[in-house]
Amino acid sequence: MKKILITGAAGFLGSHLCDRFIKEGYHVIAMDNLITGDLKNIEHLFQLEHFEYYHHDVTKFVHVPGDLDYILHFASPASPIDYLKIPIQTLKVGAMGTHNLLGLAKEKNARILIASTSEVYGDPLVHPQTEEYYGNVNTIGPRGVYDEAKRFQESITMAYHRFHGIETRIVRIFNTYGPRMRLNDGRVIPAFMGQALRGEDLTIFGDGSQTRSFCYVDDQVEGIYRLLMSDYTLPVNIGNPHEITIKDFAEEIIKLTGTDQKVIYKPLPKDDPMQRKPDIAKAKEILGWEPKVGREEGMRATFAYFKTLSKAELEKTEHRDFSKRNKK
Repeated sequence: MKKILITGAAGFLGSHLCDRFIKEGYHVIAMDNLITGDLKNIEHLFQLEHFEYYHHDVTKFVHVPGDLDYILHFASPASPIDYLKIPIQTLKVGAMGTHNLLGLAKEKNARILIASTSEVYGDPLVHPQTEEYYGNVNTIGPRGVYDEAKRFQESITMAYHRFHGIETRIVRIFNTYGPRMRLNDGRVIPAFMGQALRGEDLTIFGDGSQTRSFCYVDDQVEGIYRLLMSDYTLPVNIGNPHEITIKDFAEEIIKLTGTDQKVIYKPLPKDDPMQRKPDIAKAKEILGWEPKVGREEGMRATFAYFKTLSKAELEKTEHRDFSKRNKK
């Protein structure tokens, strides 16, 4: 039985990856320090013989006894609210955490896949974004702690691949959604759905003309799985190229939830990208992958999940007010 270490395992994507590799017959070692993750996302796996969990911060030395075949490094704050609240930890997990895990991959002769992000493209001047685009990133802006952590992560990963011959893979993840997202993480989908469930007006930052492309979690996990099993070592975009403006998306949410909320507008946060759309030609050609779940189907499943949350969970949602933070 092959063994895989998944960091950030109690998070949104990490927990779904745990499910997938258990289903594929792997022994899964889950690791998370719970700074943004939640054990409820993986507690259904605790009774399984081939699942184990370690509460650990990967910016500290990482030790896993015995053989190890694969590593998936998904430990990182991934939302604006998180990395504005914990900027130093965000930088450390991208730099020190990645360094530690690449060292572990070298020690174990394991293949490692690094979770990068579309944020490496910054506020793009090229549309749609191809893997060859170098990006337009403000290194010292409030979002720079996340963007640059991921850009460094890619650099050190390729250095380990070229210098040490480590088997590495890099996935650039575009906006992904689905069950187990946190309502209080500040991203568009949970923010809108949380507001709808609480009977609040939907908040759009800017005029709503900015675009996003949303990929359902099952499609994202399939793309990550195929990339890990491939022979391709350079970054690959995994996302849904179906683009929509935030204003139009807000109207879709109102229709989906059956609510009659208004849409209100607030100032756009600094360096918020105006366009997001992946070019997935490489994923199609190399991995034979493209998204299968339409946004209407995926949003229904996601809203059904949010409706199961308790009133207390809905009420503790932190609002995404960037205007105040940017003035500090």
